[in-house]
Amino acid sequence: MRPTLTVQGDLPILSDDLIKDCLSVLYNCCICTEGVTKSLAAREDFVTFLFTLMSNKKIFLQTATLIEDILSVRKEIIQLEEIPNLASLVQSFNQQQLANFCRILSVTISEPDVGVDDKHTLLARSTQQKTSTCPSRAESNQVTLVNIPGFIERLCKLATRKVTEAADASARLELEDWHSWLDNALVLDALMQLAIEEAEQNALFGLTKHRLPQSMKIVHEINMFIKTNLYHWYQIMLFGQGFLEKMNSIFNVHRMLAEFKLIPGLNNLFDKLIWRRQPSGHVLHRQNQNCDCSPEISFKIQFLRLLQSFSDHHENKYLLLSGQELNELSDIYLNANVFEMEALNNTDRNLVCDGKKGLLTRLISVMKKEPIDSSFRFWQARAVESFLRGTPSYADQVFLLRRGLLEHILYCIIDSGCKSHDVLQSYFDLLGELMKFNIDAFKRFNKYVNTEEKFQMFLTQINSSLVDSNMLVRCIVLSLDRFESQTNDVKVVEVFSECRLLSHMAQVENRLSFLFRLTSIINVQTLTQENVSCLNTSLVILMLARRRDKLPLYLSALREKEYAEKYPGCLLNNFHNLLRFWQHHYLNKDKDSTCLENSSCIPFTYWKETVSVLLGSGRSSRCAIASYIDEAYRDLDRDFLEL
Repeated sequence: MRPTLTVQGDLPILSDDLIKDCLSVLYNCCICTEGVTKSLAAREDFVTFLFTLMSNKKIFLQTATLIEDILSVRKEIIQLEEIPNLASLVQSFNQQQLANFCRILSVTISEPDVGVDDKHTLLARSTQQKTSTCPSRAESNQVTLVNIPGFIERLCKLATRKVTEAADASARLELEDWHSWLDNALVLDALMQLAIEEAEQNALFGLTKHRLPQSMKIVHEINMFIKTNLYHWYQIMLFGQGFLEKMNSIFNVHRMLAEFKLIPGLNNLFDKLIWRRQPSGHVLHRQNQNCDCSPEISFKIQFLRLLQSFSDHHENKYLLLSGQELNELSDIYLNANVFEMEALNNTDRNLVCDGKKGLLTRLISVMKKEPIDSSFRFWQARAVESFLRGTPSYADQVFLLRRGLLEHILYCIIDSGCKSHDVLQSYFDLLGELMKFNIDAFKRFNKYVNTEEKFQMFLTQINSSLVDSNMLVRCIVLSLDRFESQTNDVKVVEVFSECRLLSHMAQVENRLSFLFRLTSIINVQTLTQENVSCLNTSLVILMLARRRDKLPLYLSALREKEYAEKYPGCLLNNFHNLLRFWQHHYLNKDKDSTCLENSSCIPFTYWKETVSVLLGSGRSSRCAIASYIDEAYRDLDRDFLEL
């Protein structure tokens, strides 16, 4: 193929068979000889040229297989905009080819794994953002793909393709029997293509004794079904999740996915294929971890991540419901004499789920049936929690309370014996969103946690890891503050007087205990996206204290605790530095600051004011941290990187 890489006069015409053989030789060399794949991957011109070969339908599979191997070992992501005529190439693919192409594309739009070292800390990310102002190659590739006309629409159609009659027999296969075919899908296609060619050649010469084997036909039919109804969806879920996270603000991919009816399509497939049966046990893989799970498990995780991204802080989240369920939400608002959320009012009912049950209700149903030690619970809880995130909605909460979600979560935390920190964290977060400012939820909590033994078990779970449970602690503190101002509401007063949880948090010493521990378990150099919530929960406790003119009381208590622990200045110096970094991190991020405001119902201006007051330089100020650190122990102005 070398003559085709450089233009030297007339290009020789190469037969498809010759190119196919070349690709086969190269692929086998990659498999059998160490270093060949990396050598080929280093050649930009060769990799780009391979993409152009995909326009030839006869050699598409061989080309796709080789490209996938080569891209998997490249250290640097290929730039899709440099591929000649990429848009017309993609538009020329049939649905089968497009699905295979998505498998290749998933490598080009995913950021490299940051691993488990210091690179994932907020401080490291902040430093990296200062030195790199240009979009990454993965981000540029996302822009390139979204700009291809009709691309998102075709993905939605592919993801929601229904089971065909021809595939009914193969649909009865258990999912666990499919992954062996999935891993060899391209090979099977190539074998089938060869068999068809031989059969056609025999027919041409009148030879009938070499008919296409029936077994080969059945295998191919099964393979086609799998590839179009599971394997391809898995790739698209992986693909779509990246789009939703990265591209919403620029191209409004979210709106396109809604308009092309991705959610009702997935709802129709949920029971038939997506969650037909429970898979065998597996190990939980978090978002930035490599995963060697079977395709079935990976597929389900990506599906749940897609739902999480789709509904997270977005008004289109109501598309996860059916028309009947939307009516139920409206009735809840009406009965509670509360104004209906604008997002609910604006939901296009032509785009919601069909039938009586929407995707959210189906998800809750399978979550309640999931084995208690299944790590699917982590992703299921994350997906449901994303529906509740943002400004608290009374009707959304009641909708889920009616489906027994709160009692199920409490069972998992208190009575199930669940030991997974990840699963427990996801349930603490979900419980916080479900109960925030909702007096009915606290009443239900008290009804389930009806003995001192159960309540102490609940507190033990919370205290076992505040990094995992601090969002729930924040919810309780915020709710307590609101309920204390609703003394004219008979219902609130009644629940307040009976609820163990509210009574516990109402004691100042308990709030101070949480504050001390929350500010002790983090520092600037260990802050990540997962534990920065501990800093924000600490701030919530202090903001509410400031509202009631009790901020000096809390700061004095922290100082006394330092001396009691024989580490004077340690805690307050650390907290001071954390707040300086908070300013650096949040004052430049509109999305993060909006999330803080919406979730707490505290204006972001008050967040900023409180941090400024705490960082005040006037040593006579009773609300400044510096006033509570003795001169000998004060260390407030060092650079973050020197700490």
